[in-house]
Amino acid sequence: MASSLATAPAAVREMQSDLESQANALSKIQKDISKNHEVRKQFTIQVGENELVLKELELLNEGANVYKLIGPVLVKQDNAEAKANIKKRIEYITAELERMDRALKDLEEKQNSKKESLWCP
Repeated sequence: MASSLATAPAAVREMQSDLESQANALSKIQKDISKNHEVRKQFTIQVGENELVLKELELLNEGANVYKLIGPVLVKQDNAEAKANIKKRIEYITAELERMDRALKDLEEKQNSKKESLWCP
């Protein structure tokens, strides 16, 4: 009986260590989800801004001057070229948002499985 009492604290420490490592892994996943949400929010704002710029460019006459800010200098740009650049930027950001959605779904699945393993060992 003395040997079973001696091994009990070791088993408890091992279980506690395992539980702590699983809780830390869950915490890391939750931080990754939070970071994903922040970056996704920034991309959503950028898409909105670029769509607004595209609408403004659509309102311009063909002969209107369009300028692009490069550093401290405004450089004249062709209207069609400006529209094409904005459309490409919107496509790129939209693709990034879709990639982030897939990553978020994966992180949420990992989070749920970690929670289940923590609560139902």
